[in-house]
Amino acid sequence: MIPSPKEGLVVAHLGQGIAVEHGQQTILCQTLRKLDTVAVGDKVLWQPTAPGLGRIEEILPRRSLLARPSRNDKIRPVAANIDHVFVVIAVEPACDFLLIDQYLAVCEHNRINVSIILNKLDLPQSDAIHEELALYERLGYRIFSVSTVSGHGLPELLTVLQNQVSLLAGQSGVGKSSLTNAIIPDIKLRTNAISETSKLGRHTTTAATLYHIDNDSDLIDSPGVAIFGLADLNSDQLAQGYREFWPTLHSCRFNDCRHHEDKGCAVRAAVENGEIALSRYRRFLKLTQKMRH
Repeated sequence: MIPSPKEGLVVAHLGQGIAVEHGQQTILCQTLRKLDTVAVGDKVLWQPTAPGLGRIEEILPRRSLLARPSRNDKIRPVAANIDHVFVVIAVEPACDFLLIDQYLAVCEHNRINVSIILNKLDLPQSDAIHEELALYERLGYRIFSVSTVSGHGLPELLTVLQNQVSLLAGQSGVGKSSLTNAIIPDIKLRTNAISETSKLGRHTTTAATLYHIDNDSDLIDSPGVAIFGLADLNSDQLAQGYREFWPTLHSCRFNDCRHHEDKGCAVRAAVENGEIALSRYRRFLKLTQKMRH
């Protein structure tokens, strides 16, 4: 008789398979060919195939999913079952507000809570960044100002991370890894444990990895720049991803208004009246151009 499949949690993509956590064990699994791509954070059903090895047979329903563009205009799932995305920024490297707006729009579209972390608070801060951050705060986004050097703001951040699955996103160099190390001090031991269990030597850091903060709180660290992109959004959904557009979106003269040079555009009128920040609107136009290429 074939035993019932076991439930597990995908914690990392490794060179030769997928690390699935089951109780205190980490199993190296392959997937059935017919299955969609498995994402970190997925809950799956798997069958053992040998000691320490298994086969994923089913992806359980997801409550949320972030994806990134892949080859041939396809999208590749990156992280699943996320409750809260934290976009990490810093004064160094120079702040990429276009990327921030992209992340915010994708999270709005996927109905995932999103906040901003201003890291490296120990460095001299620029007025320009604080002016833009004040704009996001007025839109209702929470801003957490932290320093992993001085420890400023970390206790407040830890409180917010409780009882949910959180993901850190942001451009390279903003200090996502140092933040993860501050939140999970024994992270090297845990990373080594994933690699050892799956007998693959070093664990690669090119993909997202899930760590437990405690029994009820998980953190997904996502190295690299755009871990998720505009792949599964159309231009209407992008516009819906801008909170300040909501009051005017349905007042445009034409249903298919692109909010660019269209006649009777209520969004553009709101920009001209100062109700919508020009900087955010310009970035929206840039993102719509990006989507066409």
